[in-house]
Amino acid sequence: MRAEEVRRHVTTPLTTPVYPPRATRFTDREYLNVLYRTDPEALRAVVPEPLEIDEPLVRFEIMKMGDVEGYGPYLECGQVVPVRLGDERGEYLHAMHLDNFGATAAGRELSAYPKTIGSPALFADHGALVGTLDYGTQRVATATMPYKWEPLDRDLAREQITVPTYAVKIVPSLDWRLESCRLVRTRITDVTVKAAYQGPARLQLSAHVMAPLADLPVLEVVSASHIVTDLTLAPMEPVHDYLAA
Repeated sequence: MRAEEVRRHVTTPLTTPVYPPRATRFTDREYLNVLYRTDPEALRAVVPEPLEIDEPLVRFEIMKMGDVEGYGPYLECGQVVPVRLGDERGEYLHAMHLDNFGATAAGRELSAYPKTIGSPALFADHGALVGTLDYGTQRVATATMPYKWEPLDRDLAREQITVPTYAVKIVPSLDWRLESCRLVRTRITDVTVKAAYQGPARLQLSAHVMAPLADLPVLEVVSASHIVTDLTLAPMEPVHDYLAA
């Protein structure tokens, strides 16, 4: 393989397609969101500066990707934290668990999404919308809300999906030192809300060292939503350099 051929690749193995080097379009991306109140000290321990917390809230989310260019259908689950950077309010991406390797690799390598493995599920069951996360053989999260309980204004649903999001992008060097460590920001702008509902919800988290969602305990469920969209993810941009003096 000639050097110019190597330079045309964005990941390895050089002879195996892992993910397409372009923006990804999601069709029928379905969300179950549960916003809950948690322990403020536990939350402060995991949200990095310079992000600030106004209220001790966490959004547990499960996303069912109906059709994704380059990856196919898959599911994703995680926790995001409402935060503020200066005067801008957004969300910090705390943890994400996926059942698709290509999407996991692309999220980590091309962007800054904190993705790792897991087995999420999202399905209707006897009048309830049920979202679960398993890590290996162990159940670590179960969320439920009534199925399509009450319509949610689509403009409000769009606001939920399009808030600015922040993540930490770490690039190690070959000697395990930090080559780059930055806080980055993105915001979805290309989105169509196809359905939106709200209703009461319950959320149960179980302790697991490899999926420590329960480290941010559920003290009170604040709200829940069920949203179906088409959207395209936007690129990340740096907003803070942790290695700068």
